Amino acid sequence: MALSFDTIAEVALSRDLLRRWYGLELGLAAGDGSGYERTSHDACETIRKQPSSHCAGSLKEVASALAQRKDAAALVHRCHAGLVIVAAPVRATTGLAGIVYASGGRPADVTAAASADSIANATGAAAADATALAAHAPELAEADLVRIKDLVAAAAAAVERAQPTTIPPTTFTHPFTEIVGDAPAVREVVKLLGKVVKSEATVLIHGESGTGKELIARAIHYHGPRAKKTFVVQNCSAFNDNLLESALFGHVRGAFTGAVKDQKGLFEVADGGTFFLDEIGDMSAALQVKLLRVLQEGTFMPVGGTKPVKVDVRIIAASHKDLQAMVEKKQFREDLFYRVNVLKITVPPLRERVADIPRLAAHFVAKHWKNPGQAPRLAQSALARLVAYSWPGNIRELENEVERMLVLAGDAQELTGSMVSSRLGGQAVGMPRTLRDSVAVAEADAIVAALGRHSGDREAAAIDLNVSRGYLDARITTLGLQT
Repeated sequence: MALSFDTIAEVALSRDLLRRWYGLELGLAAGDGSGYERTSHDACETIRKQPSSHCAGSLKEVASALAQRKDAAALVHRCHAGLVIVAAPVRATTGLAGIVYASGGRPADVTAAASADSIANATGAAAADATALAAHAPELAEADLVRIKDLVAAAAAAVERAQPTTIPPTTFTHPFTEIVGDAPAVREVVKLLGKVVKSEATVLIHGESGTGKELIARAIHYHGPRAKKTFVVQNCSAFNDNLLESALFGHVRGAFTGAVKDQKGLFEVADGGTFFLDEIGDMSAALQVKLLRVLQEGTFMPVGGTKPVKVDVRIIAASHKDLQAMVEKKQFREDLFYRVNVLKITVPPLRERVADIPRLAAHFVAKHWKNPGQAPRLAQSALARLVAYSWPGNIRELENEVERMLVLAGDAQELTGSMVSSRLGGQAVGMPRTLRDSVAVAEADAIVAALGRHSGDREAAAIDLNVSRGYLDARITTLGLQT
């Protein structure tokens, strides 16, 4: 990893600037803080080699801080000897993959004498030796630290982008090819599905919005005994009572103004097949009674009709609401609840199956890539940001985000972390951004959007953004937007 680290262009540039401007060296350590090797100058190296030195321990403290602060692009830490460590994280889908750091500077607000005392106390060095060491440590003003943080963060971002994107193959196989993922929660759902599809009992699917409840319903139908029959879907919150009743049960001519002919309802259309009633918890009490009759007797009355219609329909109901709690609050009929809750499948939210996010993202890239040629790959930096987000909109939100990235990427061969929307980045960190970070994210979004509009043509993008080509190239390099 050290060889690849040294040969990355952005790393080489940051290292050169740190050496020439501040007398600091750039190093790379493992995600747990181990592998602390590079030091900035002889004084720092002398401290590190002393038996009582805790330099490696200081870097482990940095690793712990970065692991806890997912918002941190870079941070400044005082080592055991009172000197400064500036570090930035290299994040991956599995967490903190590494730490890029520069160490050994003396804060400007600490005098050489105070620094010597800190070194003497931390290392046991004699006063004269500690004074000599402190004198060799480069003094860093607050403005220097800001620039050093930017350089270290830029190098870390480059390392993050250079990491190979690996989505480990799964040995978990099942017949439901439309269901992507192998997290433990998904395996439980698939295991239950294997039993459910063999029956024709009523099924209740519970899960948050966007978790794929309709996908589960379709799997039950198309892998079950009614697969060759009709599959009908109706969202119960889409219409008011009158329209929903007519949609479900149909109507006869003259039943209401505008009913100029008999109209079959969806229950009749689904006869012999499966009827998926989404968001059944939003159905009114009056319609709940009529639905109960269909479940109990297999018959219903069209609106305005006098003759009952008999049907053979398998009902699959779904809701993001807790129907059991609604029953207790008298918001949902208890007898209907027991009728639909024969077999219950709970679909896990995406935050409970984080390990599936890389695989799902790759699936959506393939699904939405319509251009000729090979679809772009997902960079580790992009996957790290997708994994860090909590996904309140679940899989539907993830699919929309991937589709957005593909549109903005144009002909880019890689979807990078800078292409992930700032909205996701904001929630992923769970803490407010600095003004500098907010401006950088907004600028990156604007550049990516312009490049997407012009299929990667930088000259056209520069004109679109009303900047010079040279300025655009410089900002692309600084923000790490190279493809």
